[in-house]
Amino acid sequence: MKNGLPQSSLDLGGTTSTLVKLKPAHFGLAMLIVFIWGTNFAIIKFALLQMPPFLLAFLRFALAFLPAAFLIPFPRVTIKNLLFYGLCIGLGQFGLLFFAIHRFISPGMASLVIQSQAFFTIFFSVLQNGEKISRLQWFAFTLSMSGLSVVVLHNDQETTLLGLLLILLAALCWSMGNMTAKKSQSNNFFHYVVWSSAFSCIPLFLMSLYFEGWDLICSSLLNADLTVWSAVAWQAWGNTLLGYAGWAWLLSKYPSSMISPLAFLVPLFGMGASNLFMAEALPAWKLVAAGLILLGLMVNAYATSRQSIVIE
Repeated sequence: MKNGLPQSSLDLGGTTSTLVKLKPAHFGLAMLIVFIWGTNFAIIKFALLQMPPFLLAFLRFALAFLPAAFLIPFPRVTIKNLLFYGLCIGLGQFGLLFFAIHRFISPGMASLVIQSQAFFTIFFSVLQNGEKISRLQWFAFTLSMSGLSVVVLHNDQETTLLGLLLILLAALCWSMGNMTAKKSQSNNFFHYVVWSSAFSCIPLFLMSLYFEGWDLICSSLLNADLTVWSAVAWQAWGNTLLGYAGWAWLLSKYPSSMISPLAFLVPLFGMGASNLFMAEALPAWKLVAAGLILLGLMVNAYATSRQSIVIE
């Protein structure tokens, strides 16, 4: 055991390398998390049938914040950093995501298109850190943009141009949140997510109050059934707390190159759940678009992280 990583040694020409092995239980946890994240898009749609989007987003972050905030300390980060992260992820990513899924895009396509945040993160790294984009990364970007072009050419009532734009903006906000979290240098991401949720709640409630109105808020809360509250709990505790905390824990135990690629299964679970539970059609063009976008993301992951699972 070294740095918390399960290992076995191998002698290669006088140099000892260590092969990191992913334990079956930890692999099961990773698969559970990507399953939760993927199926979450269909669950969002279920909840939106009875509750307006900004109110639903507010409840998600309110339950992620309370009662957990009474049990864990405030993270060792600046208020400014936590505030900006909360705005990016709460109002930006999930506010726009819920609003788009409510009327303008199917949950399956939303789960696919929002993965474009990976490319926004690259461009932010170029602007902030002066990093260079390799030819392979440009190729990956071209592949994913080709897939997105297929979606644009086949837009319909399930996938509108406005819906695509909203999801791309949500992906942009997600990327900005990732960069903000990285700058925080927080040593406990679970604490960071819980307390940042407080800064997500306030703007989301104000948006709900302004756009959805007090009468709709009250009637939605009074008429919400067990299905809606279960969806809210799934959002707050399953998707946010278990998902983010579990993923951060796995990344602390294993190299990123072992764990991060499993996230590519999220849109597969997302599209599958949307097809199974929401009867979202999966014509050939959607499968082609999904294949191109995911291939681009995988090529990009290879290009941006040459780290091997062999630790010197």
